[in-house]
Amino acid sequence: MVPAASGTICTIANILSCHRDIEAIPSTELAVMVAAMTHEERLSALSLATVFSIRLLGLFMIYPVFATYAGHLSGASAALTGLALGIYGLTQSLLQIPFGLMSDRIGRKTMIVAGLLIFAAGSVIAAMSTSILGVVIGRALQGGGAVGSVVLALVADLTSEEHRTSAMAMVGITIGMSFVVALVAGPLVAGVIGVAGIFWLMVGLAFVGILITLFVVPHPGEIRQHRDAEAVPSMLGRVLANGDLLRLDYGIFALHAMLTATFLVMPQLLHQVLSVSSDKQWYVYLPVLLFSVIVMVPSIIIAEKYRRMKMIFVTAVIALAASQLLLLSNAGNGIILIVALTLFFAGFNVMEASLPSLITKTAPPDARGTATGVYSSSQFLGIFVGGAIGGWSLQTGGNSGVFALSSTLALIWLVIAVTMRVPSYLTTRLIRLPQTTDDAQAVAHKLRSMPGVAEVVIVVEDGLAYLKVDSKIFDAAAAEALAGAT
Repeated sequence: MVPAASGTICTIANILSCHRDIEAIPSTELAVMVAAMTHEERLSALSLATVFSIRLLGLFMIYPVFATYAGHLSGASAALTGLALGIYGLTQSLLQIPFGLMSDRIGRKTMIVAGLLIFAAGSVIAAMSTSILGVVIGRALQGGGAVGSVVLALVADLTSEEHRTSAMAMVGITIGMSFVVALVAGPLVAGVIGVAGIFWLMVGLAFVGILITLFVVPHPGEIRQHRDAEAVPSMLGRVLANGDLLRLDYGIFALHAMLTATFLVMPQLLHQVLSVSSDKQWYVYLPVLLFSVIVMVPSIIIAEKYRRMKMIFVTAVIALAASQLLLLSNAGNGIILIVALTLFFAGFNVMEASLPSLITKTAPPDARGTATGVYSSSQFLGIFVGGAIGGWSLQTGGNSGVFALSSTLALIWLVIAVTMRVPSYLTTRLIRLPQTTDDAQAVAHKLRSMPGVAEVVIVVEDGLAYLKVDSKIFDAAAAEALAGAT
């Protein structure tokens, strides 16, 4: 996420779905919410956001420069280059939920440090490798340090329910900024220290993250499972059987498959068609990304404030499909190349803003963490497929093979988008309940009768009521007062 114009906070490239309801919170309101947090909560959010983002910074700096670098490695082929770029998504997808569950047992900080050490080890292997297979192994290890879910669980441990949205927003803003900075900085940094140098930079960043985790992040007084921020294994079946959620999961899968596949060929295209060397390609990415932000801001305001989410959603998918079809038809034309790249990132950033919001709106109130966990796994699986299948497509069909793959993914998504139901505009809210069961049930009964409350799920062992509400009507202060009075 990044701060956006018109007093709005919007997501940009929210790679790990920061588990909050994204509703275009006015910046003044967010400032008040952050000010209401305790010093420890602000420190927790900022320090964990730093841990999260510095890891992602290195990972995504590789994207715009890796394909060119891989061509000089022994044993390199288009298929293996794609595998090397995308394989970290496979290990990340497989391990992020287990990492979160293990952290419930052996401690959040322990798992974060372990994950960052694994990430650092993979970075060392990738930096020292002179063969493509060595880089594949290193990238797979990098993804094995799947600490994203653990970081968010620790944010939840260290913040109260009423301040958790603010904390997650702070994390999300930092993550989004890291992604944008990485795409621009990757070519610049590679021009100075090389791609192997970026891998060594990742090692340093991992150890910075470890130091912050051990010495800056506060220690949680209690480790609890948070249904709003963590996957609950018993709810996986319920989430996977939800067709509306599966449509959104396919969306994030396709989006990141297209992103990864595109970067297998884009560096070479920019060099061949526009005569832009790899270390100067940030000249192209910077204005394209800035334009995409300008497009994204009014799009999200229209989608959220004026409740035109499906219209914006479908339009963004059309932009993505059009970009790939343009590249498929004539990527050798400089004007078409720039137009297609601009369309792609405009659609990409709108989707990165919209999809997490839709997940939280669609998920059952007590299964939001599980729904976002599956969503994140789908995202990383898309990265793997985009790299592995994209590389195979490049090897067998050239650039046209890659864009044919991406066009197919986008057109399938367009059919899904057009036929999806109009999303609800309900968001999830948590209310702390009295300790006695009878009082909790009494509060639940009163909450159900409040204006704007569509659904209430009581989880007695958590001491929480999970609500789905229309935030334009719902009075959060009244609900909190009701629970406290009871």
